[in-house]
Amino acid sequence: MTGLLPALLGVLILLFVCGLLSMIEIALVLCRESRLLPSQDDDDARGLVRAPDAALSLIQGGITLAGVAAGALAADGLTAPAAAWLRAATGWGGWLEAVLFPSVLILVTLALILFGELLPKRVGLAYPETVVRVFARPLTALGIFAGPIVRGLDRLADALAGLLHLRAAAPETVSEDELKLLVREGGRSGALLPEESEMVEAVLGLDRLRVRELMTPRNDIVWLDAELPTERWLDHLLASGHSHLPMFRNRRDNLLGVIALRDVFAALRAGQSSADLRTLAKPPLLVPPTQPVLKLLDTFRNANATFAVVADEFGGITGVVTLHDAIQAIVGDFQDTASASDEMVERADGSWLVDASVHPDEFSIQFPGFPFAPPEDRDYVTMNGYILHRLGRIPVTGETFEAGGYRIEVIDLDRHRVDKMLVSKAESKERRAES
Repeated sequence: MTGLLPALLGVLILLFVCGLLSMIEIALVLCRESRLLPSQDDDDARGLVRAPDAALSLIQGGITLAGVAAGALAADGLTAPAAAWLRAATGWGGWLEAVLFPSVLILVTLALILFGELLPKRVGLAYPETVVRVFARPLTALGIFAGPIVRGLDRLADALAGLLHLRAAAPETVSEDELKLLVREGGRSGALLPEESEMVEAVLGLDRLRVRELMTPRNDIVWLDAELPTERWLDHLLASGHSHLPMFRNRRDNLLGVIALRDVFAALRAGQSSADLRTLAKPPLLVPPTQPVLKLLDTFRNANATFAVVADEFGGITGVVTLHDAIQAIVGDFQDTASASDEMVERADGSWLVDASVHPDEFSIQFPGFPFAPPEDRDYVTMNGYILHRLGRIPVTGETFEAGGYRIEVIDLDRHRVDKMLVSKAESKERRAES
């Protein structure tokens, strides 16, 4: 019995060491530098988080050494004393050691798994920053003495990996999907306001959002014709409600420049003749329709501008885009509820009159399950574009088709563009057969 208690105490100490190191290991992996306090006490912890490789190697070596020592001590220090004590107490034969040896190893292994791995790692998972902060200094001090051994083992491992032609894996990076998942979790937990999480997700999608999805299309642009009398287009400019208007001569692709309303007011205030106001037109900032919105913001900043003309590869004007449009993509639409609802109006018979300039995502909110292609595969940004894509041609007034359980009828055309459409539930095959 005298030899049994010291061996049992030694096994318990080694179990405690394994559990402690396992807790520190998982805490160091999960700890984030941004969550550590900006104080002198966290400098050691911050250093470990920034360069954890040496500490993790030291911890792994300690866990392995403690586990092997616990197994060896249990086999040699527990089996023989326990067998001798049972033999003296019960009078059983020599077969006790053969039975106790595997039994002790199984019990020690289960204890290592439970108290040396699972339970300590639960603690490290729950309080990673606290654990790293408490054990940072002892681990750093231990690394000073064991550092040469750890570095030697690392170099030996690298040499063996080189002989086997093994390449180191690329460092793991946080993907955009993981960031969005973290933002959504922050919104659900209350760490972020719902509006904040929506804005962060919108910012993360700016690199995929293109100018053509935000721009005011060519047919909806308010133009100034340089050939008209100055008084007429001056009234037109003031009544438009826009801060900038493009000016053309003869045809709209012959763009002379962009007139800013503030420049007009400043010139009139300074006493400049209205006949000279055409000279206020400034060269337009041109951007392609395929430019990412993130790049558009950079273009606006470099050009110190808030208004750009969208031109295609052939030099044709396809639309205009403003800084206001880009901000709306991040923070949401600034339009009031009444003006936004004018795009989709429900009629008395349950059908909907829809403006064909509405975005497919807005259309899907009112008509869930509509069979749009994924956003990355679409080559259209309005319902007019969807209809042209679906039919493969310009429709005629009154033309109908069905999609996703809905019946769409073209109500009005504006030249070659669908202006209004009527959306209703498609009739089932049984009802058609009855009629």
